[in-house]
Amino acid sequence: MQKGKDNDIVWQTLIDEAKSAAEKEPVLAELLNVCLVERSSLEEALSYRLARKLGHHAVSQQYLQDAFIECFEADSKIGTSARHDIIAVSTRDPASPDYLTPFMYLKGFQALTAYRIAHHFCENKRKELAQYLQSLISEIYGVDIHPAARIGCGILIDHATSIVIGETAVVENNVSILHEVTLGGTGKERGDRHPKVRQGVLIGAGAKILGNVEIGEGAVVGAGSVVLNDVPPHTTVAGVPAKIIGKAPEQSPALGMDHKICFNI
Repeated sequence: MQKGKDNDIVWQTLIDEAKSAAEKEPVLAELLNVCLVERSSLEEALSYRLARKLGHHAVSQQYLQDAFIECFEADSKIGTSARHDIIAVSTRDPASPDYLTPFMYLKGFQALTAYRIAHHFCENKRKELAQYLQSLISEIYGVDIHPAARIGCGILIDHATSIVIGETAVVENNVSILHEVTLGGTGKERGDRHPKVRQGVLIGAGAKILGNVEIGEGAVVGAGSVVLNDVPPHTTVAGVPAKIIGKAPEQSPALGMDHKICFNI
């Protein structure tokens, strides 16, 4: 797969960072080389990295790697989304000031990319393989995203432990989600039963958003909140159950990552 062109800034930066890291920490040189330096594109590198993590179960690493590469070749949006996600992590997460960290070490980015592949399988009548991947992603990364969910690009899933995103959930572009967030159902509905999160939304750690509710563009959901009703655009909600407590601190809170709760109704 020859997609690692000179104008692919994310890929070229990853290669440079991998070489620099290998010089600083020689014990990791072999891993960095086989995952990145020896690969010809981000798509090939991701296929290898994810297959290495998820393989060695009922389906071999080599089979998964080949299947993942086929997905990237069939749908260029998967690779494009991965690039936007890497940039999102590096710009919003102070613990990840580079591109190498999410690619190599952060399970939020890796789980999200693996979900994107599972979603491709789901959309192309390979539901059983998609569900198998979902189970592996949940087991290995502690992140449970249904392969039928629809997720945009430029997504930060910070820490990622215990993230749950249901089958009919929608997450638009440029959303930031902290750990232990649930986008789930109430347990009694059928059909379209999961949240719709619009662009620019910031969801604090431990928040539970339940049912077919809409979280409006640029809204903030405070940490630990339980949301059972629609949230208007550019507002902040908090509490159990969540209530509107004021305006969002900025136009796109997901980008600023400001979790302060201001009572400014």
